[in-house]
Parts: sequence; C-alpha cells; structure tokens
Amino acid sequence: MKPLYAMHDASRNSDATPVHGDTDMEGTPGSYENGTASSRPVRFGYWSATRSATYGFLAALPLFGLYESLILLVNADRLSHVRVGADLWIKQLMALLEGVTGGSHVILLGVPVVLAGLFVFLHDRKRRPPIRPAWFGWLIGESLVYATGVAFLVSTVVGLMFALHPMLGSAGHVLHPALMMQEVESLSAPAMLVLSIGAGLYEELVFRVLLVGGLFWIFRKRVARAWLAYALAAVIGAFLFSAVHYMGPLGDPFTLASFTFRLLFGLALNAVFLLRGFGVAAWTHALYDVLVVTQILG
Repeated sequence: MKPLYAMHDASRNSDATPVHGDTDMEGTPGSYENGTASSRPVRFGYWSATRSATYGFLAALPLFGLYESLILLVNADRLSHVRVGADLWIKQLMALLEGVTGGSHVILLGVPVVLAGLFVFLHDRKRRPPIRPAWFGWLIGESLVYATGVAFLVSTVVGLMFALHPMLGSAGHVLHPALMMQEVESLSAPAMLVLSIGAGLYEELVFRVLLVGGLFWIFRKRVARAWLAYALAAVIGAFLFSAVHYMGPLGDPFTLASFTFRLLFGLALNAVFLLRGFGVAAWTHALYDVLVVTQILG
C-alpha cells in the first residue's frame, strides 16, 4: 500500500439521534427554523457534533502542531529540507504574502489558523456543538477504523481489477509505500512519520476542502442536482489527487495500479469528508500513512 503524501463544508449539523446516550442540548435563541426565529434547544450527539466545522478545526490542530514543530527537527540537520508537497504550495503562497506585507514567517503561519478559526466561529455560531474531550478520542478511533477498512477495501478492488485484466499490468506496486516528491532513500523513519502527519492535514485541506469544495461551488451554480455537482467535483478532485503524486522530478514512477489505488482512495476520502467532515478525513489520511510507513499495513 502507498502512503498518500504528495469548504463545500461537509459539516451540516443536522439534528441527530443520540449515540451511546451521549447528547447535549444547547439553546440557540438566534437560530431560525422555517424562516421564523426559534429558541428550541439544538440536540447534538457524537455523529452530528463531530461532523461540524468546529470539531473539524479543533481535531486538525494537533496534526498542525505536531507536523509544524517536528518537521523543524527533521530538517535541522538536512542540507535540503523536506515537506509535504501540499504544504509547500501553501508555504510558497505565504512566502509571496511575506514579501508583499513584510510580515514574519511565524506571523504569516498563524494567519491561516486564525482565519480558519474565525470562519468556523461564524459558520457554527447559530448551532454551536458542545465540546466534549472524549469525543475527540472517539473521532481518532473512528478514523483508525476508516483508515484500515478503506485501505483493505481499495487494495482488494485494485488487486481484483488487475488480476482479472492481466493486460493492465501487475497490481503489486500498490503494496509498496513511497513518498510523493521525496527521495525515499534519504529519509529516516521519523521523517517519514512526520510527513505522514502533515499529509493528512495539508493534502486534505488542499484536495478536499479547497479543490473539491471549490469545484462543488462552481458546479452547483450550473447543475440542478447537488449530488451530481458533488460527484463531478469528487471524481475530478480524486483524479488530480492521484495525478499530482507523479509530477515533478522527484515524483513517483507512474504505474496504472498505483494511480488507480490513489484514485479510488481519493474517492473514499471524498466520501469520508462529505459524510463525516474534515476532522475525520484528515485523521483517516494521516493514520493510513502512519500505518503504511510503520509497515503495520503491508
């Protein structure tokens, strides 16, 4: 298996059926139902709360903190620094802003986090979910289930596809981990683990939130059915997500099997993002890469 290195916001907070008896109700005097003001408490269970933008933002903060701090240690004694490709794109944009504004790198690094937090605050201001620490543990456990389950499912499908159609080639390459645009031989195990964490955060941010979300916003204005608009955005996003792993001088050697694996895994992550939100998608991606790098997943 390969580590996946390289808002239409799916966090609708629908009234949910209580899960495990854990629910919270929060009064929302400023909320509206059927066009009229309502003070009826909003009921949140684990599934509805953790799908919200609030939990997506808070669940991503540990990934952000771990990656940004540990990557400094990884690069401390390296002549050529390594980072996740999607992270580099964001950093290059920040470097342009740094040149224009004259701001420091540390300040500019925090600006996107502050803006994201402000967006989340405004987005969930009418129906703010309760913050329950235990639910973050459940979220990580849920993501681990998705990481292993989706990896097994996609590997099985790709293996069967290439076994039934020998002319497509061998699917064996799918089972070998490789980094996107990195020199694998020169990377230590800790470096690969840190990159796995960063990939979960930055690739989900770029490909799921910005790319698929942006495409959905564009298609929704031209396609009558919302599900069709999201399906188009998801397929295009997954195709680009897979293709970008082979670009550049340090990109992976192209094989149809590995491309198909990443395409299908990208579609699966789109489904996780749509159904369970950004936080679960980011942790699913990160944990999958960690499991592959540590060879827990072969």
